Amino acid sequence: MVEFIKVADIPRSTYYYWEKRLNRTDKYTDVKAAIQSIYHEHKGRYGYRRITKELKKYGIHHDPKTINCLMNAIGIKCEVRMKKYLSYKGKVGKIAPNILQRDFTAENMNEKWVTDVTEFHLFGEKRYLSPVLDLCNGEIIAYTVMNRPVYNLVHDMLEAKGCHTL
Repeated sequence: MVEFIKVADIPRSTYYYWEKRLNRTDKYTDVKAAIQSIYHEHKGRYGYRRITKELKKYGIHHDPKTINCLMNAIGIKCEVRMKKYLSYKGKVGKIAPNILQRDFTAENMNEKWVTDVTEFHLFGEKRYLSPVLDLCNGEIIAYTVMNRPVYNLVHDMLEAKGCHTL
């Protein structure tokens, strides 16, 4: 050991500090076992916050950050993924008749007009644009911009142009 200290060129106190520290038992063995049992009991759905609350029920009180560090040391983390936003709600409202039959060409001006709603992100906010497009030459006849994608976005614009709406 004396030779190791000389070869490593470290102070003697540092050697004994680390020898004592490495040979001591882990004071969190019981807590780690409890964390693993709670984690597996709830099928990996509990993160460190919920596990901290569950541990308090067992009488084990530790800071949530400590529980998070212990979970990282064990190598477990919450496996719940973020839920994706799904706007499709099935058949809602009236379905417009398919007059165009996917024929998006027109021979004369003002023969076929189409509209759609497009979402834009401007300056950290969402904006919704609804243009009316003439299919003969691709000219934009009218448009509206609103903060929300509501029916009035299209309806008010078409009423202003004197069109019939559904």
